Amino acid sequence: MAAVKRADTKPELALRRALHRGGVRFRLQANDVFGHPDLVVRKFKIAVFVDGDMWHGHEHVRRGLPSLEALFPTNTRFWCEKIRQNVERDREVNERLRSDGWTVIRLWATDVLADPDAAARIVVEALGRSREAREHRRESGSGSDGQVL
Repeated sequence: MAAVKRADTKPELALRRALHRGGVRFRLQANDVFGHPDLVVRKFKIAVFVDGDMWHGHEHVRRGLPSLEALFPTNTRFWCEKIRQNVERDREVNERLRSDGWTVIRLWATDVLADPDAAARIVVEALGRSREAREHRRESGSGSDGQVL
């Protein structure tokens, strides 16, 4: 597991290139943001995670297997528990960031690799919604409460 990269994975690089081509600017590996998102657009409080299918509980679905257990013929209990803990941690990170006013986007690595531009559009659409909400708050004089309408 030490060989599993935390940053600069192929899917992450593909998404970054697609976003950059579209004019989106972002920060990488924001260690000061809870959950350490892969990409962050601070101005609009958008946190993007590119999750590996295997480690975040999607690989068995992608392969058409009936359950997570079917993915691991040996040491099943250990691996399934590890992945379930990852999924639970992802849920906790999502909840915490949302309660702090962030928009959380989670993308599957295989989806990003299959179509980086489609993945980038998801981020761009979220940016558009955040911009509109920010402008609406500014026009209505309600201040910056960090809530997305």
